Amino acid sequence: MMLKPSMSQMAVHGESYYSVVVGIAKRARAIADEQEKEKEKNKKIPDEKPVALAVDEFAQRKFTIIEDPSVKPTKTVGA
Repeated sequence: MMLKPSMSQMAVHGESYYSVVVGIAKRARAIADEQEKEKEKNKKIPDEKPVALAVDEFAQRKFTIIEDPSVKPTKTVGA
């Protein structure tokens, strides 16, 4: 299954694709934990999967990815 929007549409602020994937995965885990707590309280939870919700939140800039500049790879020139 392909999630929309695409990675190139989401990583427009210079984030590495790896950082975006890790950030979305962490948010999806938090959403899943929140849904589990809601389920225990017998509250209705959304039918949408946590990853899809996290992708939507990131695309809407409800959360951002903060990368450590010392870890960011440098661009290489020619091989």
